[in-house]
Amino acid sequence: MSDDLRETLWKRLDKLQAGMLSTASAPPRPMAPTITDDDTAIWFITAKGTDIADAAAKGETCKFIAACPSAHLYADIDGALSVETSEAKLDEIWSPMAAVWFDEGRQDDDIVLVSMRPKKAAVWATDGDAKSLFEFARASISNDTPDVGEHGTVTF
Repeated sequence: MSDDLRETLWKRLDKLQAGMLSTASAPPRPMAPTITDDDTAIWFITAKGTDIADAAAKGETCKFIAACPSAHLYADIDGALSVETSEAKLDEIWSPMAAVWFDEGRQDDDIVLVSMRPKKAAVWATDGDAKSLFEFARASISNDTPDVGEHGTVTF
């Protein structure tokens, strides 16, 4: 199950607009993740001087919480942050959403590219609203536990 659930996690993370990223020195804050097909990192764009940028520069461990009904995904992901200097990767993941945070757009000197390398994740991948509603109704009548999708732990 772990490989299938890992693949499900990765595909659904790509649909996530934002989650909560935190470290020991950085309280939880909304961050927009980017997933690429060529690696197993979760990418973030932040600015110099932010506590996330500082934590990444120190290689701190982190937690990313995903809760997205539209992606049918709930996950608690542990990993480590690092600052990356790849201009090619930054160009690959740059978006109009990132641009609104920087006065000079992609050329802004304050841009910091951060990668999260996941180590372990608790994942709940639901089957969607209609199936979930059916399962809740069925469970209330039968006194069974609803089957609303997959749950498990993924190790990277």
